[in-house]
Amino acid sequence: MSVLDNDQVENLIKFCPTKEEIEMLKNYNGNKEMLGKCEQFFLELMKVPRVESKLRVFAFRITFSTQVEELRTNLTTINDATKEVKESLKLRQIMQTILTLGNALNQGTARGSAVGFRLDSLLKLSDTRARNNKMTLMHYLCKLLSEKMPELLDFDKDLIHLEAASKIQLKLLAEEMQAINKGLEKVEQELATSVNDGAISFGFREALKSFLDAAEAEVRSLISLYSEVGRNADSLAQYFGEDPARCPFEQVTSILVIFVNMFKKSRDENARSVELERKKLEKDKEKANLSAKKVLE
Repeated sequence: MSVLDNDQVENLIKFCPTKEEIEMLKNYNGNKEMLGKCEQFFLELMKVPRVESKLRVFAFRITFSTQVEELRTNLTTINDATKEVKESLKLRQIMQTILTLGNALNQGTARGSAVGFRLDSLLKLSDTRARNNKMTLMHYLCKLLSEKMPELLDFDKDLIHLEAASKIQLKLLAEEMQAINKGLEKVEQELATSVNDGAISFGFREALKSFLDAAEAEVRSLISLYSEVGRNADSLAQYFGEDPARCPFEQVTSILVIFVNMFKKSRDENARSVELERKKLEKDKEKANLSAKKVLE
């Protein structure tokens, strides 16, 4: 375990002497005790061959576990979200209901016998009014489901990881994966180069060998997961009949999150309207009973 944290190592890297400073100190033949504290510090660092390279490797080693864990968590979130969406029977039934509604609305037109719809059409449900113009299609959809298939109203509970996945950008994950691979390459390079350092780097090499064995296995596992996630991310767009090149994972999840939130909002608004109507009917009934009572009196 390191006695230095990453910030301390990064600060040491910043204070490493430049090539010019190293050359100047190498050529200095005077009394070293007469040098300033900074120069004396440089001289101590220069006793370690390629000190900056070793410190960078050291910094990578310190942050490696955290980097890998964060990347693995994000990759797993994408996998989980993709699986949840594709395996949700409730979501599938809702999509089928939306298609049926769309065909009913477009009856008699060329679009009245569609076998599917573009995913971004889901976002128009809250903008489109039903024929009576009193409610949006989203409200009507929720009302219909409430009456005919109430068990579908909580479909959002199937999609536990969707919102978290929608905040993840695959491009950034690719960059993180690349950074880990490059970091590991530098560890391998420094380990190979330090063989010629002699006894001064013996402890460093032993520690690095141990780290490298575990890290390489970890990265192999991560690469496998990363490849799997790439395939699954593309399959999500394909599941909805979209081209992953035109409608990438980020767009699919973003649309679905917005749809889920619009659905929940309309569902809750409908429930409040039903409750208000129920209370109104109760009040009207009470008034009618009071009026009838007065007449009888």
